[in-house]
Amino acid sequence: MKKLLAQGAEAKLFLVDSRIQKNRFKKTYRIKEIDDKLRGFRTRREAKVLQKLANINFPSPKLLKNDGKENLVIEKIDGKLVKDVLDKNYKKLAVEIGKKVAILHNNSIIHGDLTTSNMILNKEIYFIDFGLSFFSDKAEDKAVDLHLLKEALESKHYKIWEKCIKIALDAYRKEANMASETLKRLEVVEKRGRYRAKKGS
Repeated sequence: MKKLLAQGAEAKLFLVDSRIQKNRFKKTYRIKEIDDKLRGFRTRREAKVLQKLANINFPSPKLLKNDGKENLVIEKIDGKLVKDVLDKNYKKLAVEIGKKVAILHNNSIIHGDLTTSNMILNKEIYFIDFGLSFFSDKAEDKAVDLHLLKEALESKHYKIWEKCIKIALDAYRKEANMASETLKRLEVVEKRGRYRAKKGS
């Protein structure tokens, strides 16, 4: 039985036999050849990221099948979304989040959508949804990843976000290979964001 779980801008998620099938659906507003090429590229890139995560034993869904075009079949991770439990136990969880983002960055993986909706707590925190992920060693890309995490915490956990991001960044600083360079770059990224917001207001 195939059950639709969620639909985003790029893909639909189905539950099929206790597994997740991710389908990057066609975009009719794009030229077919470009659309096919883009969906295939993003599907293969996500598959490569998931394979790398498995190789380093990072807590994330295992890739079970990849058609190289538009479909991935991945392991379903059970547990509670971190967004639903962070407020009760943020000190411990924020440390774990910071350490795990550092592990990703040490392995040249940029998540691209670091929100507490893309983290599941099951004994430990599993990171999910690598649909926007890519490989990079640039401090700029790592800083933007951290900036997205900060924005997500501020948006969803406004009562504790400042304590949370401080704890997470302290843990990140201890574990990340390029921590000082990345965190300096984060300041630049944040100033840029504030300038844009000021300009737009």
